[in-house]
Amino acid sequence: MTAATALDADQAPGQAASLDAPQTPGQLTLPAPTGRYRVGTVDLHLRDSSRTDPWVPGQQRELMVSLWYPATHTSHYPAAQLPVSQQVLPGGVTLPTTAGHTGAPVDRRAGKLPVVLYSPGLHGSRAQSTALVQDLASRGYLVVTLDHTHDSSDVVFPDGRHEVNTMPPGSHSSHTIAIRAADTHFVINQLSRIAHGHNPDVEHKPLPHGLSKAVNINRIGMFGASLGGGAVPAAMHADSRIDAGANLDGQLFGSAIDKPLDRPFLLFSSEHHNRNSDRSWARFWRHLHGERLDLKLRGSGHNSFVDHQVLFPQAPGAFGLTPPQLEQILGTIDPNRSIEVQRTYLAAFFDKHLRHRHSDLLDGPSRHYPEVDFIR
Repeated sequence: MTAATALDADQAPGQAASLDAPQTPGQLTLPAPTGRYRVGTVDLHLRDSSRTDPWVPGQQRELMVSLWYPATHTSHYPAAQLPVSQQVLPGGVTLPTTAGHTGAPVDRRAGKLPVVLYSPGLHGSRAQSTALVQDLASRGYLVVTLDHTHDSSDVVFPDGRHEVNTMPPGSHSSHTIAIRAADTHFVINQLSRIAHGHNPDVEHKPLPHGLSKAVNINRIGMFGASLGGGAVPAAMHADSRIDAGANLDGQLFGSAIDKPLDRPFLLFSSEHHNRNSDRSWARFWRHLHGERLDLKLRGSGHNSFVDHQVLFPQAPGAFGLTPPQLEQILGTIDPNRSIEVQRTYLAAFFDKHLRHRHSDLLDGPSRHYPEVDFIR
């Protein structure tokens, strides 16, 4: 997780005014989850025997995913590291320990868990938005984060094998998005198998106790950041089981832009990006026939919608960034406030459409969150 993978490969840092940020080595942290439940997590190795890997001919498609969920008895289970290969950065800076506890039992008090899938930015990791993911889990969701093998920069499998980015130069984003949509469809099928008492893990790793009875396969949402957000409409067209989608600052590509979509959709953009400046968003907006929202987070940058928002300012040098570069990619918004706002609006959106819990927050501007503009 270096500046080279600052969400998308084509999002290079630029020079800007300095942010006051500590650069001393140490343990980085993520904001604690705000929901009522403690959090469990488990990594699963999945193999799609019906599909050849689109980037490496001759191989079956294999994916690593992480499941995050409300958990109990977490003190008996180890705290999980971020599912990335490099835990220690230059200067001895260590990536955060997550709020998740590996393999902890599902908390039955949370009842049936709506599912929310997450797709990261181009060449990004499924760990990229852990601050948002573990917060949703603490609020009673089963959140499933996907690594898109050979698109992600580095995916580590249980046997120690590293599968790196093998996408050919000049790969079309519409093709990449179609592959991600197929990955998502496959993962939903595996969740359905879990709900029916099966274990799809290739190594037959024990699933957390209570998981199969907790999966609510009839309530599914999806969100993503950057290209991952851009993949959500294609995934929704490829799989009608996805009831609601959210795109965090991702440009849209492919035929899904011009197909009617009658399910709820949230567009959430950075300061200088919305449908008034992105033709792909404007085209997509015209074809949305369910509830549609176009929100802008004032003071934010493209990288504000992933953990970079809170990690980069803690130790810019460890990520290969100078303080003057931070404002260009993260904007001027306070990092913790940025994550708080995103968590609040994502939860309100999925609560409404996966749990039928109405929130006035989605009706219009709020004095409690003046950073959020409704683009009408």
